[in-house]
Amino acid sequence: MRTIDDPATPASPVDAILTEMEGAFRELRCAATERMVKQGVSMTQVHILWLLGHHGELPMSRLAELLDVSVSNATGLIDRMEERGLVERVRVADDRRVVLVRPASGGRQMLEEVEGLRRGQMRSVLTHLDAAAQERVRGAFSDLREAIATELGSDADHQHFTAERAGR
Repeated sequence: MRTIDDPATPASPVDAILTEMEGAFRELRCAATERMVKQGVSMTQVHILWLLGHHGELPMSRLAELLDVSVSNATGLIDRMEERGLVERVRVADDRRVVLVRPASGGRQMLEEVEGLRRGQMRSVLTHLDAAAQERVRGAFSDLREAIATELGSDADHQHFTAERAGR
């Protein structure tokens, strides 16, 4: 695979870091997308499952808002995912007009598989680094997570994300 490098020198150390991160994650994203397509999984489906995994069950209107699509478009996406056993819809007992979407067992399994593939790929990549480089990367990511926590403050969604990741 050929990579196109920007010949311009980054304006600052932060820009240089962003350039390196974007390049690395772009390569990983392309490889992961190819694997998912071979398994018949679209990026949209994975994105919806990640949203549901992060936020929990969501009303169809909120899911459409997060996806930046109309409710009818979201409904079509969820219809196809429900047919594949990836999500399920439930009506709220107090207000039957409200339809909640949540991952079904097939969706949870798919997320676990995607996460396993991602983690396995990263593990393989990291084995190409010597012990000192691995420690530098670990320290840098630890510092980055700390800076993210500082930047995001006490946002409730962030607390969910942080608590979820803390066990890893």
